Amino acid sequence: MPKIAEIEGTPNPNAMKFILKEPLTWGITRSYDNAEAAKDDALASQLFDIEHVTNVFYVDHWITVTQNGGADWHDLQRKLAEPIRAAPAADEQSAATADASATAMADLSPADQERLDRINDLLDEQIRPYLQGDGGDLYVTGLEGNTLSVHYQGACGSCPSSLSGTLAGIENLVKSIEPDIQVVAV
Repeated sequence: MPKIAEIEGTPNPNAMKFILKEPLTWGITRSYDNAEAAKDDALASQLFDIEHVTNVFYVDHWITVTQNGGADWHDLQRKLAEPIRAAPAADEQSAATADASATAMADLSPADQERLDRINDLLDEQIRPYLQGDGGDLYVTGLEGNTLSVHYQGACGSCPSSLSGTLAGIENLVKSIEPDIQVVAV
């Protein structure tokens, strides 16, 4: 049962990040935009049963919950804490699960896969740590020609700055290795 070590605000005023003493997963991201998508995930389903919850995102030692803006965070945190504390900690066996985004782009040519690997390395070094620190993340959903598609998760998914300043910053950074690239959020 993960214990909550700390609760942090995020740049998104409608999202809160819970830092846990035990991991919920080992490097496997879980992201849900609604209760239907979360129906096979016990923790996420319980969180969506709480009024005002609109997004659940978790990986390793933290979980970000986004609300619709209609709840007082103090009251909502108490309600969210119960299912989070009751959730089972990840076991070591779950670390072997494959990354879904790699499977989704298995049809890339070797040259495009090399380009994508370089882009992901850059994102891993320069972007993802900051997004994760703010209770969110992003993953690449596609690379077609000179268009890189990314999807924001957690607090970043509904944060106003993710689609303006952050996306432009990511595109400018990726242009340092791919000058003709265009980055779009999906």
